[in-house]
Amino acid sequence: MSGKRKAKVTRTTTETQIWAAVDLDGSGNYKIRTGIGFLDHMLEQFSKHTLIDIELEAKGDLHIDAHHTTEDTGYVIGEAIGKALGSRVGINRFAHSEIPMDESLSSVTLDVSGRPFLEWKVKMSNSRLGEMDTELFKEWFRAFAQAAGITIHVRNAYGENSHHIICLLYTSDAADEEDSVDLGG
Repeated sequence: MSGKRKAKVTRTTTETQIWAAVDLDGSGNYKIRTGIGFLDHMLEQFSKHTLIDIELEAKGDLHIDAHHTTEDTGYVIGEAIGKALGSRVGINRFAHSEIPMDESLSSVTLDVSGRPFLEWKVKMSNSRLGEMDTELFKEWFRAFAQAAGITIHVRNAYGENSHHIICLLYTSDAADEEDSVDLGG
C-alpha cells in the first residue's frame, strides 16, 4: 500500500474477529475474505470504484447467519476510512452520483462531515442474494456511516433485479467516496 492516508483497524467481539487496512490514495487493489461470497463481491466493487486499496480478513459466526459479519465489516471499513481521513481538511467533502445498471437506477449522496447518518430508501423484490438476507445491506451501510462519520443518503429510484440494485448502491457509494475524499479542495 502506498500513500500517506492509511489506517489499520482490528475489531474483536464474541461474534467476529475482523482486521482491515485501507489506503485512500491507492489504486483500487483489494484482498477481501469475509466468508460471504456476495459481500466479498460488493466490497471488491467498492474498492475498485473508490480506488481505495482495501485488505480485509473477517471470521464470524456464519454458522448462525451473516448478520454480525456483514455489520461488523461495515464498522471496520468505516472506522479505517475515518482514521485515514484524519482531520478531513482539504477534502471535497460532498458528492452525489446517480448510476444505472440495466433496468435499475440508484443514487447515493454523501457528506463526509464527521456527522454519521443513514437515510435508506431502498426496496428489493428478493429477500436473499446468495447466502445473504438483503436486509443486511442496510445494516452494512448504517455501520459504515456510523464508524466513518459520513452522512449517506441512499435511494433506489426503480429496478426489479435485487442483484443490480445492491451492486448499484455499492458502486454509487464508491463513486461518491472517491470524489468526496479527494484532496481537490
